[in-house]
Amino acid sequence: MLQVKQIVTLVEQHIQDAGFPAEPSGLYDPARYILAAGGKRIRPCLTLMSANLFTEHPETHLPVALAMEVFHNFTLVHDDIMDNAPVRRGMPTVHEKWNTHTGILSGDVMMIQAYRLMCSTKNVRLPELLDMFNITAMQVCEGQQSDMDFEQRNDVHLQEYIEMITFKTSVLLGCCMYCGALAAGANQKDAERLYKTGLELGVSFQIKDDLLDAYGNEKEFGKKPGGDIIQNKKTYLLLEALEKAQGQDKTRLMELMQSKPTDETAKIAEVLSIFEKYHIREAAENTMAFHYNAAIQSLGEVDVPESAKVELHQLITSVFGRNY
Repeated sequence: MLQVKQIVTLVEQHIQDAGFPAEPSGLYDPARYILAAGGKRIRPCLTLMSANLFTEHPETHLPVALAMEVFHNFTLVHDDIMDNAPVRRGMPTVHEKWNTHTGILSGDVMMIQAYRLMCSTKNVRLPELLDMFNITAMQVCEGQQSDMDFEQRNDVHLQEYIEMITFKTSVLLGCCMYCGALAAGANQKDAERLYKTGLELGVSFQIKDDLLDAYGNEKEFGKKPGGDIIQNKKTYLLLEALEKAQGQDKTRLMELMQSKPTDETAKIAEVLSIFEKYHIREAAENTMAFHYNAAIQSLGEVDVPESAKVELHQLITSVFGRNY
């Protein structure tokens, strides 16, 4: 049974060996750049930790784990272009360092490489793995489309938001855990229990991201807090506030979230003051905890000895409690 630190080290040792050729450098250097920029490596770690429940040699399934990380980073490259984001992980985004055309093409090749890595695994259950991977890839795109659609709407409800982040974020975490388990020989029921674990963890993870964007430390989080507020993004915090705010507070909040003021700091401060008045941070933390507990419950139902789950349990807890 490998520990989380050992698996993180394993991923870091091989992530730069993800199979990108040297040339043309204009295509592959951006892919290497974003993969080398760090990140939490949650997805490949969840993949290998899930495999570790059913095998003593999770490293055998490293191609599956690397496929998940390369695919995830492909989505980040394209998301940053769509969001016009200047910074990712404290560094210039790919389209800022190079240009938009390069970002699009390098992102495309990363997606293709993710499939090549997945197909390189010598596993008799490859068709099942690819089927889940394909479904997940489509759902991630559907979630991103919903996120963009929300930008044009002023009537988005919290439940719609939960459904959106389930597709945009959660399904990939579920896919990681499902594929890791299935590749290592888990039965269908246990693979599905781990999928649900990842799904619930993903919702908690995204709400945590919303909280960190509003309240996080810039040095730890890797970008300036308040970005979602400035961009008028529909986050859990905003939608909760719109449901709870009354009278002039609600009217003012709607005005703020449709504005592009020159004084961004003042806008952030005013929105946060409305959040504070209606205890929005606490509400988000409670919802985050609800989904985290659901993830832990689902993990508890997996039919392996409890001692085998300790490391995975710790990883999930660290994701829940992170400040970055």
